[in-house]
Amino acid sequence: RMETDCNPMELPNNTGFEEDSDYTDFEGTEVKDMRLEAEAVVNDVLFAVSNMFVSKTLPCAEDVAYINVETRERNRYCLELTEAGLRVVAYDFDQTDDRLQTPYHETVYSLLDSLSPAYREVFGNALLQRLEALKKETQS
Repeated sequence: RMETDCNPMELPNNTGFEEDSDYTDFEGTEVKDMRLEAEAVVNDVLFAVSNMFVSKTLPCAEDVAYINVETRERNRYCLELTEAGLRVVAYDFDQTDDRLQTPYHETVYSLLDSLSPAYREVFGNALLQRLEALKKETQS
């Protein structure tokens, strides 16, 4: 499984979703491909969780994708990504539970922040290291 140690210099500069993953269809209206959005979400925060990947079992569509995440506390979740945001839809990989009424989060950062104290610590430390590096750059 993909477990990575954080290199703060590789911390993503962007926050939120990638603008360049929007597509324009033949009528000129914008269509988001949620699988690409989901891949961008995974790439943004993979360093701060034990494992995270777009589900290959659950169906991805233009308007929905599913992401499996295992926190550093070893808790597993299946997340649903839609225009409304991200939310937990099950407490295991590749599952959905219609009875779960979990809130939507605008960003993967706020969702993981609410689920995993270890994520919060790793992400915060990476941010601090990056700020220190920027501070050194500006001083030299």
